[in-house]
Amino acid sequence: MTTDPDDLELTDAEQEALHDMQLGMEYVHRAYGSLLEFHHQLGHAMDRMSDAEERLREAGHDEWADALRDDHLPSGAISDQWTFELVEEFSGEFLEEVDAFEDAVREELADGVDHVTERRQKRRLRERAEDEE
Repeated sequence: MTTDPDDLELTDAEQEALHDMQLGMEYVHRAYGSLLEFHHQLGHAMDRMSDAEERLREAGHDEWADALRDDHLPSGAISDQWTFELVEEFSGEFLEEVDAFEDAVREELADGVDHVTERRQKRRLRERAEDEE
C-alpha cells in the first residue's frame, strides 16, 4: 500500500467521494459514542431510581416502591430493549457493516489510503510554506 496520495490515480469525483465517505464514517463513530453516552447515562439514572425504590420503601410507600420495582426498573429503554442491547446491535451490525464497506471502497479506489484529501492538503500547505522561506 502506498501512503503518498500523489501516487494515487484518482479523479476529482473519486477523491470527493472518498472524502465524503471518511467524514460520514467519522460521524457514524461519533453517533456510536453518543449511543454509548446514552447507555451510560441511562444506567446511572436507573441506579438512582433503584435507590429511590429503597427510600420509598423506607418511607412507608410500598405501593410506589413495588410499581418502580415491577414496572419501571425492569423495562427496556426502547421497544423492551435495554440500552446495552441497542449498543450491541448498533456496533455488531450497522457499525461493522459500514466500516467494512468504507474499507472496501477505500481499498479499491485508493489502495487503502485514508484521509487522501487531508494528506494532499498537508503537502500543498507545507510546500507553500517552504516556497515562502
